[in-house]
Amino acid sequence: MGFFSFTQEIAMDLGTANSIIIHNNKIVVDEPSVVAVETKSDRVLAVGKQAHLMEGKEPPGIRTIRPLRDGVIADFTAAEQMIRGLVKLVGNKRRWFAPTLRMVVCIPSGSTEVEIRAVKDSSEHAGGRDVYLIPEPMAAALGMGLDVEAPQGNMIVDIGGGTTEIAVISLGGIVSNKSIRIAGNELTADIQEHMSRVHNLKVGVTMAENIKINVGSALTELDNPPEDFVVRGPNKITALPMEVSVSYQEVAHCIDKTISKMEAAVLDALENTPPELYSDVVEKGIYLAGGGALLRGLDKRLTDKFNITFHVAEDPLHAVARGTGVALKNINRFSFLKKNS
Repeated sequence: MGFFSFTQEIAMDLGTANSIIIHNNKIVVDEPSVVAVETKSDRVLAVGKQAHLMEGKEPPGIRTIRPLRDGVIADFTAAEQMIRGLVKLVGNKRRWFAPTLRMVVCIPSGSTEVEIRAVKDSSEHAGGRDVYLIPEPMAAALGMGLDVEAPQGNMIVDIGGGTTEIAVISLGGIVSNKSIRIAGNELTADIQEHMSRVHNLKVGVTMAENIKINVGSALTELDNPPEDFVVRGPNKITALPMEVSVSYQEVAHCIDKTISKMEAAVLDALENTPPELYSDVVEKGIYLAGGGALLRGLDKRLTDKFNITFHVAEDPLHAVARGTGVALKNINRFSFLKKNS
């Protein structure tokens, strides 16, 4: 790309929790999917990290919006403002003159036509001329370096913030897929509910996320367990400050039901896999991507449950974004990229 390039190319992983932009094979933007606006005028005050810092602390007159819910656009205007703001962040890092913007954006594999249209329209309104869409599991597979065009089955389980995508990929297409709206956010909500019910402690979403990151576990017994995490907050009843020490075993118990739902979805996808591809999956194992893949002991729990090896991607948080970047470089080669019409 020259300094005065006429087509600027970016790949975008528009996630419920975080949005990532790749340009020239590099992650140039990795920000929370939040936008802060003035309530009266809808003027954008901040996007990404800056907006995330305001979350839960807004005075009247400012509101923070997470435009994506369960992997799909829930607030069209806010989504457009956020995409535009994030694209601008790329521009700040590289002064360019680019009249046309080519974008590859990834979408949940279970998206309806209406949801797909919302992503396309938001991307176009934010300045995208050529907008291509790629299903998330396909992007995750590309990001992990799997050969998606080979005549053999690869099974991907991508646990994001809003959705868990499970797909079997062969010959450049998705053979069977299951998309459930149970993922990282659900685990965070479980932790919030547990802290409130068991400890009478009020915790916000950000604190519940911190608990999940520090002591989150899918198993009650780990080989190298994390230290207990101290949580401070107001007592739900008296509003006086209190302090609670949370262990990974406690978290494992409180998120157990949600993980069981994810397991049921994996089983469902396996049941719908053609026998020839099923044997490939058993032989090669199943690949875990997305932030949920970082949950301690999850790969072991799933491996024991299904008797199939589960492999965690090298960089699970960025696998989908990297794959979207690979797709951008091979726009003319991959038939599964849907162009905006």
